[in-house]
Amino acid sequence: MLDDFKQAFNRYNNAHVQIIIINVVIFLALAVLRVFSAILQADGFFEFIHHNIAIPALFSDFVEKPWTIITYAFVHDLSGILHIFFNMLILYWFGRLFVEYLGSDKLIAVYVLGFLAGGIMFLLAYNLIPYYKLNIPAGGMVGASAAVNAVVVACATLLPNYTFFLLLLGPIRIKYIAAFFVVVSFIGTVGTNEGGNLAHLGGALIGYLYIKQLKAGRNIGGWVTFVLDWFRRMLKPETRVKVTYRGQRKKTKEGRKPATDRVSQDEIDAILDKISEGGYESLTREEKEKLFNASRK
Repeated sequence: MLDDFKQAFNRYNNAHVQIIIINVVIFLALAVLRVFSAILQADGFFEFIHHNIAIPALFSDFVEKPWTIITYAFVHDLSGILHIFFNMLILYWFGRLFVEYLGSDKLIAVYVLGFLAGGIMFLLAYNLIPYYKLNIPAGGMVGASAAVNAVVVACATLLPNYTFFLLLLGPIRIKYIAAFFVVVSFIGTVGTNEGGNLAHLGGALIGYLYIKQLKAGRNIGGWVTFVLDWFRRMLKPETRVKVTYRGQRKKTKEGRKPATDRVSQDEIDAILDKISEGGYESLTREEKEKLFNASRK
């Protein structure tokens, strides 16, 4: 299993699986800690750990542990397995589709933007809206649902007519799946999981905005990729090797690649529109290569 995990992290364009592994490992680690804490009659230790990784509802509590806006998105409800199971299943389906078209770096960016937006929505509601201020959740919030909703809505915005074949339901376009999640979350903004559903809507909104801005030529998640690349370089410095060979293509006078190697935003938009209308298989080999190269930038 350890070898499988290592291969998953070494495989290119595999961010959806990597995120799932991280979530599952954290879930199992906390579950083991909870069991042993109960057996050893040290429940207070587990509660202390959980209290410091769940995002609190009040600003006054949040400023004392601001890291929880990140940690909450990798922790799930330990009272059962359904919470993490459905989150990771949906992330696998839609994450796999996302990386096929836009690559792993952009998937990680959407995931991060999703849980940040979800956390901010959660905090704003419980500190600014009178209705929610009367129902402050004592245990805070945990779960990757806001980030998963961001990925789902991003996929539906990018490829609204892409079809999933669901058991018992048959073929369904993903725009309807995303709409279902958004409507259910909206209905749930008053009920037993009000804060969680507000976070879902925050994630969904950022997923929509991310793709709309990307089509307009602006990558609002570029800073996430920059930060991750910085950490990668810190942990694993790259060795630069210069290789020259006779068959190397010529560069322009400015030292850049020829214009035929560069893909404009208009070309990417045209390719994405073609996918939306006819699916990925409607692309030519050259168009697939352009989309793949653009996803690596």
